[in-house]
Amino acid sequence: MLYSGSRMPIVFVVARDWTLRVNVRAELRERGIDALGIESPEDVDRAVAGGQIPAVIVLEATTENAADPAIRNLIERVPAVLIASRMETVSLPPVASVLYRPVRIDEIVIRVTELIEKGHAA
Repeated sequence: MLYSGSRMPIVFVVARDWTLRVNVRAELRERGIDALGIESPEDVDRAVAGGQIPAVIVLEATTENAADPAIRNLIERVPAVLIASRMETVSLPPVASVLYRPVRIDEIVIRVTELIEKGHAA
């Protein structure tokens, strides 16, 4: 179970790009989703160690994120929306959805909400 019906789902928005992180987080929070803006793999580790398990993760495809074992493990267990560049290739386990830059914030939010609804029905 990704989250209980009585709790607000948590979404990790993991991105070095602060505009992506802040804007996606703000839109998700407007829709009643507890979105955490996370800048680095170390911050992901701290959040998970603190007991926060996301329903969905939005992940900026970077070499740093792809190399981190904790992030790789997390996206194998949690549905992920990958924000990727057409110019750079990173090796990650399969994810639920890949969106290529340039991408609109509403596209990301729609994918996240679809994945949350799908997980909630499970």
